[in-house]
Amino acid sequence: MRRNSADSIQVGTVVIRPGERKTVDLPLSVLSDHTPVTLTAHVIHGRFSGPCLLVCAALHGDEVNGVEIVRRLLRLTAINRLQGTIIAVPVVNMYGFVSRSRYLPDRRDLNRSFPGSSTGSLSAQLAHLFLDQILIKCTHAIDLHTGAIHRSNLPQIRGDLSDPSVRHLAQAFGMPVMVNAAIRPGSLRETAKDMGIPIIVFEGGEALRFDSIAIRSGLAGILRVMSSLGMIRPRAGAWSPIDSATVDSSTWVRAPRGGVLRTPCSLGRRVREGEQIGIVSNPTGDDETPVYSTSDGIVIGRSNIPVVNQGDALFHIARVADFLEASEAVDSFFEDWEESNEDYSVHF
Repeated sequence: MRRNSADSIQVGTVVIRPGERKTVDLPLSVLSDHTPVTLTAHVIHGRFSGPCLLVCAALHGDEVNGVEIVRRLLRLTAINRLQGTIIAVPVVNMYGFVSRSRYLPDRRDLNRSFPGSSTGSLSAQLAHLFLDQILIKCTHAIDLHTGAIHRSNLPQIRGDLSDPSVRHLAQAFGMPVMVNAAIRPGSLRETAKDMGIPIIVFEGGEALRFDSIAIRSGLAGILRVMSSLGMIRPRAGAWSPIDSATVDSSTWVRAPRGGVLRTPCSLGRRVREGEQIGIVSNPTGDDETPVYSTSDGIVIGRSNIPVVNQGDALFHIARVADFLEASEAVDSFFEDWEESNEDYSVHF
């Protein structure tokens, strides 16, 4: 869908005319001490017609890398000559963000609460407000995430890659791996799909921590998507699509026993089935138990806690169809971002 350049867009009670950008606060509730709580969106409405792209972060309140990505996106001069509209929501789960928690006060996961209800639980009401005032106005969406607390994720894109429009966004974003991820009930992805809105999820880094490579590559990925949609002018090299490896399945390697984990296995490492990737021992170093990879693949997630219990998830391994292609994509990604200081924005 493309909007007419003469059309205004309304979010809540605020009208944004072509060429304007405004911050909109959507009232939700009050805290127990009567402090108002609002869902805040920044709307940049271009002078020229084009897609309406949603970029949102902190659906899980402790996943802060996306908040920084959105902040940097909003400071870019490139979006001043926008074709179309950006609706940026840096913090969807404002309750979890303030309390540094994944969840809302009712202990519900917002990403399992869609499409929500205006009369339901707090999570359901927030999901409904987000859908009714923001998501419904968009033609495409990018949802920014990180690994859970004490877990890091290799920068990656997840989505329903059987949908050509979703695959287009995923390929344009340009991460080393694209995970063909099943849609979970109650998720933002499920609701967006039901509404006919192509959506991808960016994962990178760890909860409650800034990760420089995840932030910079995530921002570049958004710019590549915007370029592919015709919202901004392509920038030679930097915003052009890059090769990604497709992942159709993955598995977690779990701790064979409780103890202290020692491992040289980092994100992006290629592993073979049966390869030793760690050792679990007791605190004195006696009674060591090897940890073996359960399949060929690429490590796309890992635990950062060395103290483990039996059955703890340690390494997330993506099974890839072309092992060499995936290895080259990951190696190229790290070479590019570890050597580059360019992040397309001002740091502070």
